[in-house]
Amino acid sequence: MSSGSRSWGLLSILRKLKSTPDQEVRILLLGLDNGGKTTLLKQLASEDITHITPTQGFNIKSVQSQGFKLNVWDIGGQRKIRPYWRNYFENTDVLIYVIDSADRKRFEETGQELAELLDEEKLSGVPVLVFANKQDLLTAAPASEIAEGLNLHTIRDRVWQIQSCSALTGEGVQDGMNWVCKSVNAKRK
Repeated sequence: MSSGSRSWGLLSILRKLKSTPDQEVRILLLGLDNGGKTTLLKQLASEDITHITPTQGFNIKSVQSQGFKLNVWDIGGQRKIRPYWRNYFENTDVLIYVIDSADRKRFEETGQELAELLDEEKLSGVPVLVFANKQDLLTAAPASEIAEGLNLHTIRDRVWQIQSCSALTGEGVQDGMNWVCKSVNAKRK
C-alpha cells in the first residue's frame, strides 16, 4: 500500500462504514505512556486532524475528524487527576486500549489499569478493543498471551476484541478499526 493512499488517515475510510453518518462516534484511546497512542493517532487521522488540543494539566488530547471524536491520554501513575478523567467517560461509544506488547515488565500494571477502567460505571457496557501494539518488535508477546495475562476471557458485560498491530507500520490497525465501527453500529441499533 503506497503511503499516498494512507495519508487520508483511516478515519476517512471508516466514515463510510458508519450506520449513522451524522452521529459523532466518541472514542476513548487510552493506555500507559509509551504504548504507541500518538503513533496510532497519526495512522488514524493523519492530515485529517483538524486540531489536536492538549488539555492543560492532564495532557488530554481531543482530536476531531469528521464524524469522529477521539479523546486520548496516558493512564497510569497520575492518581490525583483521575477524578477528572470521568468527565471524559460520558457517552463514550468505544474504548480503545493500547498496550506495548514488548514491555513485559509493565503487563501487570497495564492489566490493573484496564481492570479499573472496566469497573468505571460510566464505561459500563462500552465495547473495548485492545490493540496489542509494537508487534513489529521481535520481543513482542503475541496477542493470545496478552489476552490471557489480562484475563480478557473473563469479561462478560461487554463485547471485546484483541488485535495485534504495529502502529508504526500500520499493520493490523485497519482490522481493529473495522471492528470498532461494527461494534458501534451494533450498539446503536
